[in-house]
Amino acid sequence: MNANFNQGPIQSEAQSGLNRYMVGVYNKMFAALCLTGIVSYVCSTNERILSLLTGGFSILLMLATLGIVIYLTARINKISTENAHLLFWVYSALIGMTMAPIFIIYTGTSIANTFFTTAIFFGGMSLYGYVTKRDLTALGSFMFVGLISVVIATVINLFIQSSALQMGLSALTIVIFCGLTAYDVQKIRTIYATHANAENVEKYTILASLSLYLDFINMFIALLRFLGDRK
Repeated sequence: MNANFNQGPIQSEAQSGLNRYMVGVYNKMFAALCLTGIVSYVCSTNERILSLLTGGFSILLMLATLGIVIYLTARINKISTENAHLLFWVYSALIGMTMAPIFIIYTGTSIANTFFTTAIFFGGMSLYGYVTKRDLTALGSFMFVGLISVVIATVINLFIQSSALQMGLSALTIVIFCGLTAYDVQKIRTIYATHANAENVEKYTILASLSLYLDFINMFIALLRFLGDRK
């Protein structure tokens, strides 16, 4: 009886720690989104930078961002927390550069509306992933396979240039990243449960923020292609 009585405060403390951890993850993700937005807008106002971003330099940027994600994920336990933070912020800024052309393609109103729509979708799926008791591992695996299929279809569409296929892929991408958002939030909870007392818990916060940041950005881009008004 005493054991059951004492279990309440322990569970409450664990839940409080999880809540603080998740707030830290979302705060870092939101800060990264703000940095991306600022860099993107500033770059869109400079014609010289825009000309670089719409040319061959854009390929180098994409390779750089891909390299950072791979390196950060693979070396997270070996690099310092400061370097992990630096790579996270550099990555967010580089993504902002790659997204600068959207300000000359889409209207400012549609970009803002799409951002808030993305926030609603993302928030709803985050909440579901946080509170659900259902194991979303199978969902995450299914969505990842779907993502690979979308990437392959997108590469094919670069050659056939089908607008109908592009719209279909955008709609499918929205569904995929909604599912991945819920899965990632649940995975973040699970990782916290096993690493809450680890010395490198701050590094896991960075990886968690990066994961949710990618979900949000990809969902936003897909929604913008689907709903955005071109100039």
